[in-house]
Amino acid sequence: MGSSASRRGVMTLFSHPDNPDSHRTRIVLAEKELTADMVEVNPANPPEDFLDLSPTGTLPTLVDRDLVLTNARVIMEYLDERFPHPPLMPIDPVSRAKVRTALYRIEHDWYPLLPELAEGGKGAAKARKTLREGLLSIMPVFAASPYIMSDEFSLADATLAPILWRLPVYGIEIPAQAKALNDYMERIFSRPTFRESLSDLELEMRA
Repeated sequence: MGSSASRRGVMTLFSHPDNPDSHRTRIVLAEKELTADMVEVNPANPPEDFLDLSPTGTLPTLVDRDLVLTNARVIMEYLDERFPHPPLMPIDPVSRAKVRTALYRIEHDWYPLLPELAEGGKGAAKARKTLREGLLSIMPVFAASPYIMSDEFSLADATLAPILWRLPVYGIEIPAQAKALNDYMERIFSRPTFRESLSDLELEMRA
């Protein structure tokens, strides 16, 4: 994509090719059709210029001119507010509150399970059961509208999508009778912007 030094004003996203938090920020960039220099970082051997910006090595990290952001949720909300079209949060306060509530649940109930699932440690079986049951328990949400609590794709969908994409890697199968959830996944995964967001590593997860 060219270097950020030669394209002043172009944002840089330091991202991990297999990290759900990095993935959800890439989804937002794709939804907004934003140009950014993508720098894949290996946490085991991070480049010095990245550590200068993010001394703790937090991924993703977004650099927009003099602004450095190192939290996925903050990055997503910043991009949505700075580049308001298309909006990734509902306009009216009631709908917005519903989406924020869903987003909170995904981040606080399910994202903490993901490191254990990815590593396959001793807590993986419990985490697998918790996530699977959690997804199946909100089937009415998937059935009620095309996207989570909304007729339009939002930050909640961008946050859930990386989890759903990784279900085969986590060893989680969704039964065929969970039609609303399977239909939702099909809707999300078939979006051109979602396909664009995938790293090569992520593409291989459902090759």
